[in-house]
Amino acid sequence: MAHLLLAVIYLAFVSLGLPDGLLGAAWPKMYEPFGVPVSSAGLLAMIIAAGTIVSSLQCARLTAFAGTGRITAASVLLTAAALFGFSVSNSFPALCLWAVPYGLGAGCVDASLNNYVALHYTSRHMSWLHCMWGIGASAGPSIMGAALAAGHGWHTGYRYVAWIQITLTAVLFFTLPLWKTHSRKISAAENTSAESGQESAQESGRKVLRLAEVVRIPGAKAVMTAFFCYCALEQTAGLWAASYLVLHLGMQTETAAAFASLFFTGITAGRALSGFLTVKFSDTAMIFLGQSTVLLGIVVLFLPLGEPGALAGLLLIGLGCAPIYPSVIHSTPAHFGAERSQSVIGVQMASAYVGTCLMPPLFGVLAGRFGIFLFPFWLLAVLLCMAVAYGRVARRTAERGIRV
Repeated sequence: MAHLLLAVIYLAFVSLGLPDGLLGAAWPKMYEPFGVPVSSAGLLAMIIAAGTIVSSLQCARLTAFAGTGRITAASVLLTAAALFGFSVSNSFPALCLWAVPYGLGAGCVDASLNNYVALHYTSRHMSWLHCMWGIGASAGPSIMGAALAAGHGWHTGYRYVAWIQITLTAVLFFTLPLWKTHSRKISAAENTSAESGQESAQESGRKVLRLAEVVRIPGAKAVMTAFFCYCALEQTAGLWAASYLVLHLGMQTETAAAFASLFFTGITAGRALSGFLTVKFSDTAMIFLGQSTVLLGIVVLFLPLGEPGALAGLLLIGLGCAPIYPSVIHSTPAHFGAERSQSVIGVQMASAYVGTCLMPPLFGVLAGRFGIFLFPFWLLAVLLCMAVAYGRVARRTAERGIRV
């Protein structure tokens, strides 16, 4: 039963990833008919991210009230509705309106499922969970690229993904009883542990802390900064890669949309590999390996290698991003305690989405003013900030004698 529930959780993360690369892939075709500048993609990304921030901060309370399973199913349903709304929108203000539920649906399911897996499954399952996100994130731009190449337009690309999300929603609602069965088994096992004086992780993981309380935890600000920078890097790459290929290298839009999915392909393949590497390497080692690979990819982007270099660089950046997010999430209970993990992870998600909200739009403004060639410079600056911030968290935990 636990393995069947894990398969459902994996499926939920496929659905979480599906919409993430759509806007970046479709935007080169979308912005001109709407009569808005190319940088307006940043405004849509900001609205989506704002919704995820709100739902992430409320995740601990909502999960304690309704349970992880119900929250997941309802959130995917909300995202499906937003995608269908995108597919029938004929104005930029309509897109902005539908971007609100688009973001609200993503934040809570992300934080709730991450905490559930961090508490109840090993590090390899966390990597493979985010590999499932990568499958969805890779499939989204590919579906959009296929729709554009066939001449059906971006509306049809969004509609295809909306129908997939609706199907996944039905599966999630149908399998809700699995969560109750698994919870009863966990409770029975942890009640046995409690009789010997150990606190129940199931209950401890549900303690709700206010934002101000989380921020006061030693190391919390540093890990929030690391998450801010990670999502700033990942989302800037995902949103602007296709535009970089079109505007800087002169690729055709349809080709760039398909090639930009190499970034998400790198994340997907890297997370599949990371699941095996976690058997030998700690979370901290995986994060350092990922940051080093991202750096290598950025260096390749700087080299005058034309289209092959750009594609290789995007693939390497995706591979490097692969272990960072799941490893930081999985190490949260070790860094901050299982009793505070849901609240801390919710705030981490919010910090990540603040990075998503602010940094890609800011890059869009700079690119519009100075040129899209700034793309690799921006990624390098954000990577360095992330490395410094997480280094502080890792050192603090090591000083307490805890190996992560």
